Amino acid sequence: MKVRLSVFIFALLMWVPAMGCTNLIVGRGASVSGSTIVSYSADNYGSYGYLFFFPRGEHKRGEMRPIYHYDTGNYLGEIPEARETYQVVGLSNEFQLTILETTFEGREELWGGKDGILDYGSLMQIALQRSRTAREAISTMTSLVEQYGYESEGETFTIADPREVWIMEMIGKGRDEKGAVWVARRVPDDCITAHANHSRIKTFPLNDPDNCLYSKDVISFARKKGYYTGKRDEDFSFQAAYAPADFGALRYCEARVWSFFNKWAAEDMTQYLPYAMGDTSAESMPLWVLPRTKLTCQDIKDMMRDHYEGTPLDITSGLGAGPYEMPYRPTPLVWEADSVKYFNERPISTQQSACVYVVEMRSWLPDNVGCCLWYGNDDANMIPLVPIYPGSMRTVPECFHQNAGNAFTFSFRSAYWLQNWVSNMVYYRYCQLFPELLRQRDSLERDWLSLQADVEREAMAAGEGGGKVLNDYCHRASGQMMDEWMSLAQRLITRYNDMAVKVMDEDGNYAKTPGGQPRSVQRPGYSESYRRRIAAEEGERYRMPK
Repeated sequence: MKVRLSVFIFALLMWVPAMGCTNLIVGRGASVSGSTIVSYSADNYGSYGYLFFFPRGEHKRGEMRPIYHYDTGNYLGEIPEARETYQVVGLSNEFQLTILETTFEGREELWGGKDGILDYGSLMQIALQRSRTAREAISTMTSLVEQYGYESEGETFTIADPREVWIMEMIGKGRDEKGAVWVARRVPDDCITAHANHSRIKTFPLNDPDNCLYSKDVISFARKKGYYTGKRDEDFSFQAAYAPADFGALRYCEARVWSFFNKWAAEDMTQYLPYAMGDTSAESMPLWVLPRTKLTCQDIKDMMRDHYEGTPLDITSGLGAGPYEMPYRPTPLVWEADSVKYFNERPISTQQSACVYVVEMRSWLPDNVGCCLWYGNDDANMIPLVPIYPGSMRTVPECFHQNAGNAFTFSFRSAYWLQNWVSNMVYYRYCQLFPELLRQRDSLERDWLSLQADVEREAMAAGEGGGKVLNDYCHRASGQMMDEWMSLAQRLITRYNDMAVKVMDEDGNYAKTPGGQPRSVQRPGYSESYRRRIAAEEGERYRMPK
């Protein structure tokens, strides 16, 4: 498939929205292996997730690239194509460069910009195809919006390569001015950080280009608009000027960052709990923190499965969890009863995830081996993340391909639909069915992790053939996931049919009568705690007579 056609098809079909995403970030000095690690969940109801693929390309002088809005598919315009473009799989390219995002919205009057034809998704795609390093990607993205304008809300980008990770925040100038204002900060190698739909860069150094870059008018534009009236430029806060915090920005967004810090930071994060719980007058969290211990890629996978367990925000219990202790809540976040407004917690792990990435980039390995993308289509808690090597892929595994299905048509060929099918069986009897899913999920990930070093050694020993080794391995792993997830789906409906549970023998087989029929099923009913609630609320109606 030609690159230009791939861009066109991707732009029309890949409706991965801006809102609701989470990025976790680990500097190379904060990881056990010395790698940089970043993660991303693309969260939005109705979005169909797949793993897109742009092969390396050569383009003729004068060739134009059409731009379609990342979310809507609407045509925005076109720009000259680069003479050479690099291979991109998912959100990583052949040089291990990875670009992820979360949307912070910011001041509504600044959404978009005059004559803007580049939205946040276009910037990510184009930068990945034209850049080799994080710094080069920042230059590419900011030059593009200056030349062609910006067509999006406020956005936070994670821009990472094997040696460094940057956070860049950008917002347009409104419909009267072209371009965007932005600031980018390099994450210290020994630190961890995160962002989750709220601007996190406050003050920043004005004379440290090795670690901080910004648009020349980021402060003067805020002064002109009346967003900043302070006397000293050194006191300017990007967040305060362009995305002032409110209750939702803290409780729905910063709380996810707090949960990551609370789990891994060296300092006690309870001092920032009031801020995470929505108190805009409370002390805000730092942009990054030192970890109490170095993290692994698996630690980040597990953190992407977080529901605030063990914190005051925990949603694994309570009335909202229902009779089966489901750690999920239906949207909308804000709901109403008897004219009173209430809200739900919004954890990192959420049912509306279209896809999840955990990316490890390793500077000491060849680029086609060094970047390992762990990928899945659904909430990270409910799926195994499959290893993909962006620099070695020759084709995308069928189950993750854009043609395997779509948002409107179920297909057993599609990882998105198979994994969502299983998840939606489990959600509503979570405490009974999730242990089965958990065993299968973790078993697959342990298998792939145990094979990783040997497969990578084999690939490097194969020289030029190493790409095929890794490509074939990723296809096998993806096929294995699909086979085992289909078996899991069949086992769940067979064993847990009609709210009962078929009994298993000591060997893990169904217990049968001598005549081959199922032995009496277990009927667990509600949990003890939920039975007490029913008794308290409706006990008089259902009390058995003596």
